[in-house]
Amino acid sequence: MQNVKKVVAVGALALVVSLNASAEFLQPTKIIAGSDITFSPYEYMNQGKPAGFDIEMLAGIAKQLNRQVVSVDTRFPNLIPGLRGKRFDVTNSAMYITPERLKVIDMVPYLKTGQQILSLAQGAYQPKTPDEFCGHKVGTMAGSSFLQHLQNFSDTQCVKQGKPAIQISEFPTDPQTTQALLSHAIDAQITDVAVAQAAVKKLPGKVAVTSTTLLYPVLMGIGVRKDAPDVKAAITDGLNKFRKTSDYQQLFARYHFTAPTEQEIQSLTAE
Repeated sequence: MQNVKKVVAVGALALVVSLNASAEFLQPTKIIAGSDITFSPYEYMNQGKPAGFDIEMLAGIAKQLNRQVVSVDTRFPNLIPGLRGKRFDVTNSAMYITPERLKVIDMVPYLKTGQQILSLAQGAYQPKTPDEFCGHKVGTMAGSSFLQHLQNFSDTQCVKQGKPAIQISEFPTDPQTTQALLSHAIDAQITDVAVAQAAVKKLPGKVAVTSTTLLYPVLMGIGVRKDAPDVKAAITDGLNKFRKTSDYQQLFARYHFTAPTEQEIQSLTAE
């Protein structure tokens, strides 16, 4: 009888391992990730290879799942359609968790961040808050939540108050938005705080962060298809295991980021 119980137990364990291993991933032992690899310091190319915080974060998660990450460079507006079309298992591209996105995909939170304003370092126009955007040309990356914030602000705080609308310009990538700022095609740029800081470091004396506070605090999440709950469960499990390692702490220290607390995850997800 004991032998029968042992066989049943081993068989059940093998079944669980088998289900977890397949977990609806597109390839055995792999995590195929869609990333817009133009968004330093989160994801960018370094000597021909994907690098950055998000790249290292997913690699750490994948290690806990005995998998390897394959990053597919994809422009940001195409990430969610590509995910839903099963081009990749997850999106891994500094994607903010928003109610609109949660209607079409699931997301696993891993980082708290926000936005800042970039302006020309020597320019006369150096806005500190979006209140100063009315009537000005402001650029952002296409498909980002920055775009929605700008449009909402223009409608409710500019037009409805009798002020001129914000002239919003979208660009395929964040570096192209910064280039538009440098060429005076736009007056200011709104982007993620870490991206803004990286731009200032890369272009000293040319661009500057002019906002004085963090705008629109938000969580970033790894995107997963709604019809792939096993993938979401596996990514969540891998992240929870990764959090307990020294590599996780070193990753945040290296990029000078702060891991979100459980309270922040709950409060920002509920908003």
